[in-house]
Amino acid sequence: MWSMGYSGSVIKGTSWMSGFRMFSRIISLIKIAVFARILTPSQFGIFGIATLVLALLEILTETGVNIILIQSKNEIDKYVNSAWVVSIIRGIFISLCIVLLASSIGSFFNAPNAFGILLLISLVPFIRGFINPSEVAFQKDLKFNYEFWFRSSIFVFDGTTSIILVILTHSVYSLIWGLIAGALLELLISFILIKPLPRFHIHKDYLKEIFHKGKWITAYGVFSYIAENGDNLVVGKVIGTSALGIYEMAYNISTLPISEVTDVISKVVFPVYAKISEDARRLKSAFIKSTLAITVLVAALGSILLLFPSQIITIILGDKWLSVVPVLRVLVAYGVLRAISGSASALFLGVEKQKYVTNMTFVRFAGLAVTIYPLVKTFGIIGAGYSALISVIIETPVIIFYVWKILKFNDIRKY
Repeated sequence: MWSMGYSGSVIKGTSWMSGFRMFSRIISLIKIAVFARILTPSQFGIFGIATLVLALLEILTETGVNIILIQSKNEIDKYVNSAWVVSIIRGIFISLCIVLLASSIGSFFNAPNAFGILLLISLVPFIRGFINPSEVAFQKDLKFNYEFWFRSSIFVFDGTTSIILVILTHSVYSLIWGLIAGALLELLISFILIKPLPRFHIHKDYLKEIFHKGKWITAYGVFSYIAENGDNLVVGKVIGTSALGIYEMAYNISTLPISEVTDVISKVVFPVYAKISEDARRLKSAFIKSTLAITVLVAALGSILLLFPSQIITIILGDKWLSVVPVLRVLVAYGVLRAISGSASALFLGVEKQKYVTNMTFVRFAGLAVTIYPLVKTFGIIGAGYSALISVIIETPVIIFYVWKILKFNDIRKY
């Protein structure tokens, strides 16, 4: 069984993170309801292109430093300076890449209107690069009440800014200005309220450790990005920005079981797994309990989305978005399976088996890569949903094998 201390931490942490997700989802629903009535699917598609590019570059340059700081049994102070310098360089690099590639990206998607929004979104990674890495201490030390207030304030500021601007301007640029506002606020808070403060100094040994452990996290991030966004890329290229806007809306709604349940619980149990990684009995008990909780909750959410898709779409988005419903039904099954099977990622990272996370994600990526184009050409956006569902079905046996390997044979040796 879990120790009472960690059980209490998990319960409290889950409560705080669930509270944040509930609060942030209310804000998100308000944002979506406002945006869907002012902006067109084509405008959402342009925004989707910008966020896809930003996410891809962030993934390609991901160092995994936050995960490594949480995994470490030591205090984070010694890593902060090196982590901050790496973060700054990474942010500048991503910004320059977006600026230099903006024209080519617009041409690739046959969306010349994307050029301006790509230039604007390039400011987001630049600002984020200067954020104090010490903010990860909230998770590492299981201080999820601080994490709640920290993230909530940023989310409200982001949402309020974008809503006010979209009402005043009716422009898709409002969504980017919201991201910029949130990034600026996070930067300020991270230096005013969070300690220790970083200095521009690199320690070679710590830097080497970060890159050595982070290589698998980087690979996992690349495969995960393609597995989660490859369908969007193909839809945008093959069918167009309007279809991409519809598909992205369906995808976002269908993944509610992941974002509202799995992400919350996994974020709480990951640092707990890291702390009890050398106690196989407690680790097994913790994983079984968290997985059962996730399964029950996501099954309930998925059932609601499957039974009442038209009503939910009409209430939240309005009648003009009812074309989302057919692909939504397929993607709900994908979202539920991803939520249940994906909970194992926290276990793998908690015992420093980054390689397992990379391998399972590669299998999902491969399943999508093989099926996405022919299915989209044959069935349109519903084909993209079929491809996503097939990819997670193929990934599931790999996840089961790795979980069995860890829990059965206590395979928790460190890299």
